Order: sequence, then C-alpha cells, then structure tokens
Amino acid sequence: MKKIDKLILTSFLGPFVLTFLVVVFILLNIHMLKYFDDIIGKDLGWDVIGQLLFYFAIFNTPVALPLAVLLSSLITFGNLGEHFELTAIKSLGISLLRSLVPIFGFVVLITIGAFMVGNYLVPKAALEAYSLLWDIKQKKPALDLRQGVFYNSIPGISIKVNYKIPETGLLKGIIIYDHRGRSGNKEVIVADSGRMFTILNDTYLTLELFQGYKYTEGTAGSQNYSSGSRKGEESYQKLQFGKSQIVFDLSSFGLNRTDKKWFQSNRLMRNMDQLEADMDSVDYTIRTELISVYSAPKNMFTYYSNKDRVAWPEEIKIHKFKRDSTAFAKNDVDPAVITTRPLLAEPEKPAIVINYTERHQHQSDSVFQNPYSESETASALAQARTVKAQLLTNNANIRSYENEKRIFYIQWHKIMAQAIACIAMFLIGAPLGAIIKKGGLGVPVLMSILFFILFYVLSLMGEKWAKQSVLSVEIGMWLANATLFTIGFIFLRQARADARLFDSDFYSVIWDRLARRFSKKS
Repeated sequence: MKKIDKLILTSFLGPFVLTFLVVVFILLNIHMLKYFDDIIGKDLGWDVIGQLLFYFAIFNTPVALPLAVLLSSLITFGNLGEHFELTAIKSLGISLLRSLVPIFGFVVLITIGAFMVGNYLVPKAALEAYSLLWDIKQKKPALDLRQGVFYNSIPGISIKVNYKIPETGLLKGIIIYDHRGRSGNKEVIVADSGRMFTILNDTYLTLELFQGYKYTEGTAGSQNYSSGSRKGEESYQKLQFGKSQIVFDLSSFGLNRTDKKWFQSNRLMRNMDQLEADMDSVDYTIRTELISVYSAPKNMFTYYSNKDRVAWPEEIKIHKFKRDSTAFAKNDVDPAVITTRPLLAEPEKPAIVINYTERHQHQSDSVFQNPYSESETASALAQARTVKAQLLTNNANIRSYENEKRIFYIQWHKIMAQAIACIAMFLIGAPLGAIIKKGGLGVPVLMSILFFILFYVLSLMGEKWAKQSVLSVEIGMWLANATLFTIGFIFLRQARADARLFDSDFYSVIWDRLARRFSKKS
C-alpha cells in the first residue's frame, strides 16, 4: 500500500467508526422510544434491557452503515479539500478517481459485510429481539402499592393502603379483599399497620400485618339425608390478631419466555434462502388453487361438456401433471409383488351397450321442445350461485397468496438493496466533500441528513408502491439506490471538473451567461 493510500484510508477510518457508533445509538434510541410504554414499569433486570439493546443494535446495523459511509466520506474529503491536501494530491498528478480507490475498496468490503449481517445476523437478532419484546409486553407491571388506591394485579387479591412511610417501609390502614374463593367479598382483612417484603428470589411476597381483624362470611349448613341436599345457613366469623403473615405467589410477575418457533415465519426473521423457500411454497399453493379454479365447471355443473370452454395456462397444466404423477407414483403397485387371480374366479359380466347417441338426441329434442320447470330453474340458479361463491373465494385466496409472496420478495430485495446503498452513499459523499471543501461536523452533517432523508423517503415510497402493485418489486425496491447512484455520478463528474457548485460565484457566472444570451436575442 502506498503512503498516499494509507493517508487517505487512515483519515477515513476514524470518522467512519465514530459516525457509525453515533448513528447506531441514534437509531437505537428512536427504535426503543416506540416501545417505551411497554418496557417502563415492568421491573426488568439490566440483563434483559441489555439483551434488548444488543439485538436491536444489530437489527439497525444495515440502516446505519450507509449513513455512516456517507457522513464519514463527506468529512474525510471535506477535510482534505479544506486543508488543501486534495489540491496537493492533484498537483502530484494523482487524479480524483485514483484518490478514491483506497476508500472505495474499503467501502466494497463494508458492503459485503453489510450483506452478510443483513442476511444472517439481522434475522436471528430480529427473532430474539421481537420474541423478547413480546414477552415483556405480556409481563405484568412491577408491584406498586399507591396510597388510597386498590391494587388488583395479584390474582384474586385486592389491597388498599391508606398511608405509606417510605423511610421505614411501614404501611398504615391496610384493607385486603380475598377473592380467591370466587364467592365475592366474603373474606376481608383489616389491619392497623404492616410491612411487606419478598422472599425466595422475589418469587413470593410476604405481607406482615399488625393489630387487625379478619372477617369471614360463609355457608355452613346441615345435611338433609332424605333429599340428599344441604340446607344452607349463613355463618359469620371475626378473628382478631396481633400479628399475622400472608404469603402471595408472585410467579405471574416473572418474565415467561415464549417458544421462538411462533415468530419464525415473519419475513423479518428470514434470510434469503428461507425467503426463496417461502416463495416456492406460496407458488405451489397458488398453482393448486388455480387448478381448483379451472376445474370448477367440471366439478360444479352436471351438464358440463367434455370439451373445455376455458383454456388452461401451460404452467398450470404442467403443475397438475407433476402433482398427479407424484400421487400416482406413491400409489403404484410394486412390480416385485406377484398379483394373480384366484382359480375359481367369477366370470366377468358382459358390458351393457347403450346407444348414447339416440338417447342424447332424444333428450336434446325434449329439452328444446318442453319449457324448463320451476325446480330445474331454481336448481340451475342455486348451482350458478354456488359456482360464483366458490370462484370468488378462490380468487380472494389467490390474491392473498400473491400479496404474501410479494411481501417475501420485497424483503428478499431489501436485504441486497440496503447493502448496495453503502456504495451509492460513498459515490455521493466523497465527490460532494471534494466540492464543498468543508470538514468537521457542520456542513457535512447537514448534507448527510438531507441525502439520508431522500434515501429513506424513496425507500418507503418504493416499498409501499411495490406492496400495492403500483410498481414492480424490482423497480420499487431499487428506486432509492438508482436515484442515489444518478446523483452520485453527477457529483463525481462535477468534482472531476473542479466545479464550485456551492459557491455563489458559480451561479453568478451562469446567470451572467444566460442574461447575455437573452440580451443578444432581443
């Protein structure tokens, strides 16, 4: 590696690492704010929070890499231009394109790494993150007794505390309703004071009560042996205590993990090979549904003609032939097994010969001569409605399967498009930095934000139009990259010509030329 290449590459690595970490941190905060209400107040440990942050950081990496490449390349070549190092490089006979080679090679490696991360690590991180987030949403909030408010999160228990003393942890004016017997408010505990603490690694809650009463209502009846029934009699008990302990089970407050297999079918949790397998599976389902559509007349109409009125598409014919061939192959008789008829077999019955031509002619004549009966008309209408409903159902199923396949195909292209965006961002950032000749975190950050917003908006629009079938999936998913590559090549051409796109003198010269041209014509 030449010294000039080492100089340029070294000046790029520092800003790239720094901007990448900053961008991941910003995207992670934006992503976590969506689920802030679901996370707060759940008494999650730092290990759970750390896992969630780690998985979502990996999930946001494919989006952070293009922005980091754009910002770092803009800063690098802006600094080189601002300190006249780029001018010195050109004075040595080294062109701008040659000075871009070392960073371009590194960006290609970043692109390959972004593809590997997006195809292999991101689906696994998404599976872990969203399954953990689902379990966090299902978790009950942490135990929080408030003054003067009934707390009902413990199953079958309602607790009210009139006063809390935070310094000593003492509770005053405690009322407890026990509904675990499912018989209403028939068991009530009233205590003057108390305190609570957890035991066995926060699995159980112990509530220690002082100076109180326990009121219990119930039905204590005598047995009527003649009828086998119990004659109910209301009972009432009042128990006074100086000190009492009640233990509650807090297992429902724990974080119970769900099996990850229930989340694996989502497109975000699939790599490109799995997405291709999913699309093949949906294709098979669509062709099978089309076979039932084209077979509907034969299955529904009793007067169906042997000559098909609707031509079958060639791919549906091939699919039906393969499917039927596979079914026949499974039921084929093994040639090694000898099948013989018994010696005393019954003689075959002769076939009954019927003149179908004359019979059909007679029926046809009778149909045209006699009017349809009401029962025949009603039967035909009912059959037509049944066929229409069946075809509408089949068409709705086919549209649903096609939309599902389109979503898988969009995700398949998205994995590649996000990786290639690193090269597109470099082609914008490096020439633009050489043009504006401004380093630091001022103008480069502003320009990077503008182009990233453009990339983000075009990506969302293309994905939305692809889902709605306004554009093909290929055009919709590559629309943003195509636009950025076009802008990048324009900036590269202007940078090679040492154009001053961001100088006021550049536009004043253009304005003077236009004014002179129009003045000559007039």
